[in-house]
Formats: sequence, structure tokens, C-alpha cells
Amino acid sequence: MSATVCELGVIRAQESITIECEAPDRELLFVEWLNALIYEMSTRRMLFSRFTVQLDGGQLQGRAWGEPVDRMRHEPAVEIKGATYTALRVAQQAGEWVAQTVVDV
Repeated sequence: MSATVCELGVIRAQESITIECEAPDRELLFVEWLNALIYEMSTRRMLFSRFTVQLDGGQLQGRAWGEPVDRMRHEPAVEIKGATYTALRVAQQAGEWVAQTVVDV
């Protein structure tokens, strides 16, 4: 998602935040996680490039590392408004997890 805003390689993992979410299934939990990240990006005026997530049933505890937006260095292309349910999918495929959805910009 951050790669939609700017080049990931220019986002430094200087600060971290904690995000906790809860939802009845993995698809909705994925949307909750993304919308929580979008909220943090907007209110803290930050971009994130590194993430960890731990799942326990319908609960998610995550961390995101990033830095405040520097318009000259990051050159943000868009502002993400929110994650949608369009093409929403969370599934295990060949031993790996795949998660996808569409975000509004």
C-alpha cells in the first residue's frame, strides 16, 4: 500500500507504532488492519515501510515502522482514503498467505 504513495526504498524505518485490530474473520481483519494503517498515515503524517503482524483468532497485533512525510524526498503521488471490500481475498496458497483488496485514493 505504501508503494502506491511513493517509492518504498526512500521510506526509512525510524519510528514505530503499534496497531491492534479485531474482526470476526481474516478478510475483515485485513481491511481493519489496512484502514488502521491509513488512519495512522493520515493523522501522524507518516509513511511506513516495514511491518510485523501477529494473529490470535480474530485479533491482530502489529507494528509499523516509518518516518514523517518529507514531500521533497518522498514525492507522494496520491493519498490513500481507505481499504474497500472490492476483490477482498485472504487465503493460503502453496504454503504462503496471499491478501488482496482494492484501496480508494
